[in-house]
Amino acid sequence: MTDPRINATGGTATASPPLRDAAVMDFVALLKPRVMSLVVFTGYAGMIVAPGSIHPVIAAIAILCTAVATGASGAINMWFERDLDAKMERTKNRPLPGGRMEPGAALTFGCVLASGSVMVMGLGVNWVAGALLALAIGFYVFVYTIWLKRRTPQNIVVGGAAGAFPPMIGWAAVTGDVSLGGIALFALIFFWTPPHFWALALYKCDDYQNAGVPMLPVVSGVQETKKQILLYTVLLLPVSLIPWWMGTASAVWGALAAVFSLSFIGFAVKVWLDKTDRAPRQMFRFSLLYLSVLFAALIVDNLVAPIVGV
Repeated sequence: MTDPRINATGGTATASPPLRDAAVMDFVALLKPRVMSLVVFTGYAGMIVAPGSIHPVIAAIAILCTAVATGASGAINMWFERDLDAKMERTKNRPLPGGRMEPGAALTFGCVLASGSVMVMGLGVNWVAGALLALAIGFYVFVYTIWLKRRTPQNIVVGGAAGAFPPMIGWAAVTGDVSLGGIALFALIFFWTPPHFWALALYKCDDYQNAGVPMLPVVSGVQETKKQILLYTVLLLPVSLIPWWMGTASAVWGALAAVFSLSFIGFAVKVWLDKTDRAPRQMFRFSLLYLSVLFAALIVDNLVAPIVGV
């Protein structure tokens, strides 16, 4: 059985491969578990840094809802982008282009999880956190996936805001409001996102070009992309120090943030000078380490600093 469909750009998508019954792991794959783990981690950091306290059960509900909402966004994204995924080496074996799941099942799965996670967050935690969660889902699905990704090389700059919401959601889960401390953590991820994804796009440029995705290297060229990577890493340095400046992190954390941000700039310079794919690959891997270390240190800092008086 084939399933010819009209894609989002108005053209006829290629026929899907024969469908098989979707397995549990196919539904898990729709949730993008690797992305989910990082999102949950940064959301938890927002809860730890926020002033005040939260009951462990309420905290667990907030984390679960954030995880489910992230997975729901990923499922809807895979439903909408199944034609693009089929053209790219790194995504062609996902459940939909791989022919292991009906598109309607993926869309229904994502919508049910998205609406359920927002309702539970609002009722079980607070409606400020619930509203931010709904905004994050809407931003990723409608602004990034549907509106920007196929239209502009700035897709990841604006659309990347969706991935920056989790620490602000975690903050709101504790405080019930949106304040500068949560916004500072949002800004840290927002400015980290473009160099992270553009490093990937540099060595996956052919993949994006074949799929017709206007990523920056495809539209503006390699050199312009390298310049933008360097610019954003330089801007990230002062942004990364805002939590220390505001007093939500200690001087020790601030020093660590400075060292890692300067190292990030160093990788960007290396990308600028390197004519091969080696430096972009190294920078992409370091970018994952960068965010993981800073947010892990933020958690440790806020748990340990009050005890040792740092």
